Amino acid sequence: MLMTANSAELPPARTMSESELAALYRLMTWLSPSFPVGAFSYSSGIEWAVEAGDITDAATLRDWLSAMLTDGSGFCDSVFAVQTHRAVTSHDDPALRAIAELAAAFVPSRERQLETTTQGRAFIDTSRAAWPCEGLDEIIAACGGPIVYPVAVGLVSAAHGIPPEPALHAFLHAVVSNWISAGARLVPLGQTDSQRVLAQLEADVAATAKRAMAASLDDLGSATFRADLASLRHETQYTRLFRS
Repeated sequence: MLMTANSAELPPARTMSESELAALYRLMTWLSPSFPVGAFSYSSGIEWAVEAGDITDAATLRDWLSAMLTDGSGFCDSVFAVQTHRAVTSHDDPALRAIAELAAAFVPSRERQLETTTQGRAFIDTSRAAWPCEGLDEIIAACGGPIVYPVAVGLVSAAHGIPPEPALHAFLHAVVSNWISAGARLVPLGQTDSQRVLAQLEADVAATAKRAMAASLDDLGSATFRADLASLRHETQYTRLFRS
């Protein structure tokens, strides 16, 4: 084996603990495209944006998704996921209820409301059935009403003792991957172009997660008015492949 002068001085590679491996396994499963939350049915308004000519190729899809991620629902949903995780971890039921109510009210259109609440319920039901967790039912009850997708992810991750940062990165990767999948079918794009878009958004995902980890509920807000209009216009779109 080839040895360098400093090889003997390198510290041994860190081995992940059993709990860390379990958390990784669950995140890879829960935020996988194959996890049955019905994400493939929704485009978050991208279908109308393609019909309107706002998205025509890989470059315009990347720009649209970058805005949604950093200045729109991507950032806001990240804040809700992180704040939910912290409320569950600190056993603050009043705060958890307030976050769940605000997150449900923050959705800009009826179809997006249907999308995020349906996915939230499916995420909780499936993860609870496959990975029973002590105290999870009480945490869900404390929300007191509909649970949107980012709240569901933050809630279940916290209940299983998974740290918020990796949970948030996995959540954002799943959201962005679903957006790209919708765009790829609608534009359409090839698999290589789709992966290029995902790679180009890596820095935006990291930056959005970093902002959300440091943000409070007072920092919530979006500047993606065109994307919000797209989700509203989709409700009356004549031909539709997606539910939002």
